[in-house]
Amino acid sequence: MKLSQLDLEICKYIAEGKKNIEIGRLLFLSVHTIKSHVSNIIFQLGAANRTHVAYLLGKENIINV
Repeated sequence: MKLSQLDLEICKYIAEGKKNIEIGRLLFLSVHTIKSHVSNIIFQLGAANRTHVAYLLGKENIINV
């Protein structure tokens, strides 16, 4: 799994339950950019959805959930 530092930061916010628009505001990025990153993260991890991303990364102790 090769997630960038930005991807990991986005994952942290996903695990906190933040929406794309909230993540975008926190990181000063557009919603479109966040959606693109989230889609890429889901694909790279083979996850079913955002919740599954948080579960997988929490299980591997990559992020705290």
